[in-house]
Amino acid sequence: MGDSFPRVTVAVVQAAPVVLDRERTLDRIEALAADAAGLGARVVVFPEAFVPAYPASSVFGPVFGGFSDPQAGPAFRRLAANAVEVPSLTTERIGRVAKAHGLHLCVGINERTRTGTLHCTLILFDPTGALLQARRKLVPTHDERMFWGPGAAVAPVPVDTPYGPMGQLTCWENYMPLARMSLYQGGERIHLAPTADASDGWQATIRHIALEGRVFVLAANQYVTRADYPEDFELKEALRAAPEVLCRGGSAIVAPDGRYLAGPLYGEGGILTAELDLGEAVQGKQLLDVAGHYARPDVLRLVGS
Repeated sequence: MGDSFPRVTVAVVQAAPVVLDRERTLDRIEALAADAAGLGARVVVFPEAFVPAYPASSVFGPVFGGFSDPQAGPAFRRLAANAVEVPSLTTERIGRVAKAHGLHLCVGINERTRTGTLHCTLILFDPTGALLQARRKLVPTHDERMFWGPGAAVAPVPVDTPYGPMGQLTCWENYMPLARMSLYQGGERIHLAPTADASDGWQATIRHIALEGRVFVLAANQYVTRADYPEDFELKEALRAAPEVLCRGGSAIVAPDGRYLAGPLYGEGGILTAELDLGEAVQGKQLLDVAGHYARPDVLRLVGS
């Protein structure tokens, strides 16, 4: 019996960046991507805003929200100084990592624009090192709006890969039904979901997406403690008042029937891997294809931008 559907080993990386230090975080990406490739991975996903740090609400939020600390400005300045322009020498360096190991490589960054505004952006590279897609988070969540501007008015679309269309949404973008539908309509098979959400509810979300879209979900989160922050961090009082573990993780890989293939991983860093049989994503569409036979465009339809 012939079966043209490929298999691919994938990895999600649960780690902390070298907080607020872009160049040393890039060193860490190189090392961890090499480790993942050594485990056989050909698709590797890093967490949301990994370069140079996710501005954790428990540290940045109370200060930036109330402008109560004179060091808030210098803290933002450091975040911006270590953010990433797209394209830039930094994106070229990450592309070289993808090329060196033959990876589809997804990395969450703080993107700095020419005007100075920051965005929460996912950058996805192919195995030649080319930048396939840079996607800005459509709506920063709650106090993230103190750091990041909104994404462009462009509907998310998957990119073609040898493993089928691959889409990416950041954290709570995954709660946006029409954003998901836009990816499903593009034939998505692998769904990348870098996040900073370590809640139990997030696990329900990624399993729901797998079941709803009949897709594989690769969810990468950070494991970050107060000790990961630099000794000269500007917001010392806010950091001291924050929990010891700022993000407990929860990275996971989920199959189209909602079962865990790896994870969720809590309380430590690590690399989770799984071999995906892309035929499962197609087989699952016999029962449910929300963009196909289970759609009712005569009643409900998405009109994308």
